[in-house]
Amino acid sequence: HIGSAPSSLSVYPSRGLVDEKFTVLVQKAPPGFQMTIRALHQCEDGNGWEAFAHYTADACGTVNLSEDPSMGGTYSGVEPMGLIWSLKPVPGSKPGIRLSKKNVQTPMEFTISVYKGHQTEGFVDQVQLACVVVERWYMAPGVRRVPITEGGLIGVLFLPPGPGPFPGVLDLWGRGIDIAEYRSALLASHGFASMTLNYMGPLKASSDAAKLTALRVLQQHPQILSSSIAMLGLSFGASMTLKMAAYSDVVKFRCAVCISGSHVQPVDGSVIRINTDNQLIGRDLLLPIPTDPTMKVDVGRVQCPLLLIVGEDDQNWPVYESAQDMKEMMERSGNSHLLTILLYPKTGHLIKPPYAPHSALSVSVFCAVINLWGGEMVPHCRAQEDAWRKILVFLRENLYVNNYAKSSK
Repeated sequence: HIGSAPSSLSVYPSRGLVDEKFTVLVQKAPPGFQMTIRALHQCEDGNGWEAFAHYTADACGTVNLSEDPSMGGTYSGVEPMGLIWSLKPVPGSKPGIRLSKKNVQTPMEFTISVYKGHQTEGFVDQVQLACVVVERWYMAPGVRRVPITEGGLIGVLFLPPGPGPFPGVLDLWGRGIDIAEYRSALLASHGFASMTLNYMGPLKASSDAAKLTALRVLQQHPQILSSSIAMLGLSFGASMTLKMAAYSDVVKFRCAVCISGSHVQPVDGSVIRINTDNQLIGRDLLLPIPTDPTMKVDVGRVQCPLLLIVGEDDQNWPVYESAQDMKEMMERSGNSHLLTILLYPKTGHLIKPPYAPHSALSVSVFCAVINLWGGEMVPHCRAQEDAWRKILVFLRENLYVNNYAKSSK
């Protein structure tokens, strides 16, 4: 019950992919009833995350998060997915933690609850007036997860439902991540066979030979279109993607996507800056952008469509300056028609699939400092939603349309 009247809290759909929007609806509350709607998520590492927002029921006793504005909380305004992207560690959590999904074969569960009044803390001691559990998946029904160990690789291949053949994507993350499966799982949920690699591990999978082995696995798989392969990378993974797109003679990519990356190779570790809050600002490591061509990937050699995703407030890499320099290099080489740059103001380094909470900073895996990633919550989360939609369109346009037309001839 809410107040003295029967109530209902519903979420549609209550089960779906992480990049699908859902509608939260409260009905049968007293008109004008003030309430707090809260989301709680228990991460696999044991950390709790919460978001909450203040609403007032309309004359019909209804609150619809897709239409009605939050008056305060962790976000404000009309934000259908605000309860997810504004998640923050619960009070008392360790500083610098990040929310990520390790086991993609299970859903992320969010408990959506309604409380009386406009609350900001002490939810454990409050009475829940209504409660619903929501499941969000990275793996759609029918997606298959296949561990890959060929040639000493440590990787996982995700195959979409059905017999295929499917276009393939090699998905590379940055330094300090053993292996992250969730983006590849989501790509497979959208029709792309996607392999993620631990290319920074002890088996020296960061070598070009290992990446070529991974690409050959994709090319030779019976359910993958051998002539329809792309690379996608974030951070250091984007640098590797640029390098392979420019120099690989073995595999010719249909397209490449680089998120928060640079074509400059780090040379001088002494210029890393640590601010007064013991936060590491890595972007200075590559600045100024060198004029010496031997210190940069020669993007003038790239022969496939290239999409750069650029957060203009990235504090980890100078991605904006790098993108401008790559554009100039490609203009001089006559291949700038292949380049698309998406610029996102007030957006940081860790650009993830939609509705992932913004991480402005987190504990470094390399040393006892905090990595400063940059960005502001609302524009960063807007950028994630927009960039993911455009990445999927870019991959479809370059991997599906032309190749299915050719394979059907």
